[in-house]
This record gives sequence, C-alpha cells and structure tokens, in this order.
Amino acid sequence: MPKYFITIAGNIGVGKSTLVQLLAKRTGWEPVYEAVAENPYLADFYEDMTRWSFNSQVFFLSRRLQQHHTLLQRQNAIIQDRSVYEDAEIFAQNLYRQGHMSDRDWHCYFDLYQTLATVLTPPHLVIYLKASVPTLQQRIAHRGRDYEQNIAEAYLAQLNDLYDAWASSFSRSAVLTIDTNNLNYVQYEAHLDQIWQKIDERLQGRDFLAL
Repeated sequence: MPKYFITIAGNIGVGKSTLVQLLAKRTGWEPVYEAVAENPYLADFYEDMTRWSFNSQVFFLSRRLQQHHTLLQRQNAIIQDRSVYEDAEIFAQNLYRQGHMSDRDWHCYFDLYQTLATVLTPPHLVIYLKASVPTLQQRIAHRGRDYEQNIAEAYLAQLNDLYDAWASSFSRSAVLTIDTNNLNYVQYEAHLDQIWQKIDERLQGRDFLAL
C-alpha cells in the first residue's frame, strides 16, 4: 500500500470525522482524529476570549504540530481529521478578525506558525469538504452535541468564507474540493462511492513520492 498522508478539511459539522471513519474502513488507511489533549486555557478562554485567545491558540498549535510530526514517522497510509493549517489559517485568523486577538499577538502567533509550517512535510492531498450554512446547521443539530447547538449562523458563515479563500489559495498540497450539500455518504453507499472515485482519480493522476 502506498504511504499516503491524506487530510480531511472543512467547517464544523460538515462531516469530516465520519468520512475519515468510512474511508479508513474502505481503504485500510489508519484514521487519525483531532488531538484530544485538554487545553488548560480553554475555561479561561470562554470566560474572556480577548485575554486568553493567544495562549489558547498557541497550545492548540503546539499539539497539532506534535501530532503532524508524529504522523510523518508512521510507515502506513494515514487519513487525518483536520490539519494544523486550518487551526492557524482559519480558526486563529477568525479570532483575530473578530477582535479577540490583538495585532501584536496575531502577528507573533502567525509568524511562529509560518516558520514551523515551512519545515513540515505537507500531506499528499487535502480533501476540502464544503457545505452551506443551513446544511451545516442541520448536521450539527442532528449529531446533538450540546456545546455546538448555540453556534451562531454568522460564525459558521465567517468560517465558510475563510475556508473557501484558504482552499483556493493553499499551495502546500493538492486540494480536492467536494461540495457535500447533496451528499449523504452515511446513508447512501453510492454517495461514498462518488467521493472515493474523485479521491482515487486525484491520487492516480499525480506522482506521489514516499515520505
């Protein structure tokens, strides 16, 4: 089996973890989910986002970088749920745009991220799952996580805008964009087949080198 390193990217509720699970079952690739290490700043962050956003994001960045580095040492094919790139270029940037991170803290954080990102071997392929805000809201409601139920429509829309811009300009890896608004790959095997066909065609169309 080729030693692929594939990342699934996309907004909250779009279906990343589910697709990772289904593709791992189909291909035999190792699934890797978001790091679950407890962020010691998180409680303070939710109490005062402006005061603690920098600290919280630096912690998340360190954990994502550690995970990414660890994955590069594996000898088998990997499919990952969300990347270090999204954490910095989507979520941290959104905090900055919302005024929860100062200019000084944002530039310090982003300079650190960019410096470290240059020495990381990127994934072979980033699969960007996109969906409209109403679709995201339906999926968030369906999976029933209490802490997600009050996510504002405007917040999801801001993330969508950042994701679209990021996916169109990301140059570290090939990007395959899949519109999931009319796909239900949990219920319909044919929809999963469609996604796999697009992934397989993209992989077969490039000369991927082993890590």
